[in-house]
Amino acid sequence: MKINWGTGIVIAFVLFISFIMFFVIKMNTNKMYEHDLVTKDYYKKELEYQAKINNAQKAKEKGYHVKVENSENGLVISFPEAVNVAEVSGKVFLYRPSNKVLDFSMPIEISNNTFIVPSEKLPGGRWNVEVDWNYQNENYYFKKELSL
Repeated sequence: MKINWGTGIVIAFVLFISFIMFFVIKMNTNKMYEHDLVTKDYYKKELEYQAKINNAQKAKEKGYHVKVENSENGLVISFPEAVNVAEVSGKVFLYRPSNKVLDFSMPIEISNNTFIVPSEKLPGGRWNVEVDWNYQNENYYFKKELSL
């Protein structure tokens, strides 16, 4: 049987579409590839986002710059020297965009104007660090993306 060029093109298209469909079906049915929204309550968090923007702007205006650095002990979060650490409360939320199982939050416990997140809790990769803190009955917010 002789195959002309038109039949060859049709066969090539059918093979290509079959190849693509195989991977689409595999990605959608395999539990290893979870296709969730970034967070479970995405739309609720979107509505709260403006308050975070306002709190971050307030911290910037008052000069309360939080610093996040990676050290051998873990992630060191430094609060401004002008802040009385006894009056600071809040939480640190560490968000892993690639794996929601690794997300966690910790209450802020400051010593010497720093807060340390142990390195055992932080496998290598990209992390979003969110510090939502309160000082003298005013809320402040800080966010940083980093790779460990």
